[in-house]
Amino acid sequence: MARQRSNTRLHIPAPVTRPGDRPDFSEIEVPAVDAGRRPPIDTPAHEMEDLAFGLVRVLDDTHRAGGPWAPALDPQILRDGLRNMVLVRLYDDRMFKLQRQGKISFYMKCTGEEAVATAAAAALRPGDMLFPTYRQQGLLVARGMPLVDMMCHCLSNSRDCAKGRQMPVMYTYRKGNFFTISGNLATQCPQAVGWAMGAAYKDSDDVAACWVGEGSTSEGDFHYALTFASVFRAPVILNVVNNQWAISTFQGIAGGENTTFASRGRGFGIAGLRVDGNDFLAVYAATAWAAERARAAVGPTVIELYTYRAEGHSTSDDPSRYRPRDDAAAWPLGDPIERLKLHLIAQREWSEKQHQELVAELADQVRNDYKTAESYGTLGSGPRLSAATMFDDVYKEQPPHLRRQRQEMGV
Repeated sequence: MARQRSNTRLHIPAPVTRPGDRPDFSEIEVPAVDAGRRPPIDTPAHEMEDLAFGLVRVLDDTHRAGGPWAPALDPQILRDGLRNMVLVRLYDDRMFKLQRQGKISFYMKCTGEEAVATAAAAALRPGDMLFPTYRQQGLLVARGMPLVDMMCHCLSNSRDCAKGRQMPVMYTYRKGNFFTISGNLATQCPQAVGWAMGAAYKDSDDVAACWVGEGSTSEGDFHYALTFASVFRAPVILNVVNNQWAISTFQGIAGGENTTFASRGRGFGIAGLRVDGNDFLAVYAATAWAAERARAAVGPTVIELYTYRAEGHSTSDDPSRYRPRDDAAAWPLGDPIERLKLHLIAQREWSEKQHQELVAELADQVRNDYKTAESYGTLGSGPRLSAATMFDDVYKEQPPHLRRQRQEMGV
């Protein structure tokens, strides 16, 4: 008897365009800035479903702020934000070139995503704890980590604060409440929730914020974090940076083809916001709202930051192998630096001349800071950290067997 053919089919998500195609973002709907609403911070999560599927925006197509989410910010906050974003981009460009010159082994840029980190840092308090992934160097710049120290870490030289124990870009900055980055994806999510639970237990009004790429939301750790955050109403903000691409797979592979990442919180009873990640003011407003909600013990928030990874995943990646070469230039939400610059100019708080002067000033800073960092060694030349440091920072009191090993090594 012939076997009856099944009507079932395995669906394999595929991006709209491939290498050699023209960029096509026609499926993306960009709403007007006044299309959404800004609910009170105590609004129950189940009454906010529309915000998980819309797009919180503040800057319109004429670069003016409007709509219910527009924050009344001092222009100096915006100028500082612009400065931080420009500095991050110049720093990224410099470190990328150093990797290509063989002076560092690896690097990851955040080009096009600078507002994701810098705006959030501006909206949070210094006491709030940050649990980032490897593309939020803007948090470090905004929180005042010296570029020299960031460079020395990437160079793995004698001034590396991680003592050569971490890959480049896996930063740590205790003074800035910046938790050490882990290359194991999504581990920072339950860590952030645990820290937030501890802060609430101690009656602190500090909140935790973590960042994870959309691809990493497929990891179990992300879902464990949502469970604990919901059950214990942890004062935490769970940021999903949807830059459309994981390493080489588009966001549909992680589930973005059927729904939004902001809606991931729905099943856990967590509020979700989908935000224009290239709009500094929108990211600031959404982060401030979620932080206020957390401090009021209402509960956590999932924020999807809708943006685009303009460069490769890392220096080991060639994005032209899996997407059109000029995709980033066609991204409909534009460039975060250009948008904030034009907004300030429209407000008569900035000028093209001031911007060019800022770029020149910060380029000099990056150049001079690298000269300082290089004096502490590069990948191929000394000075280097002593081998004795491998025995440090493991135990509070060094056990006898490690003391013997150190003596045997003569260090």
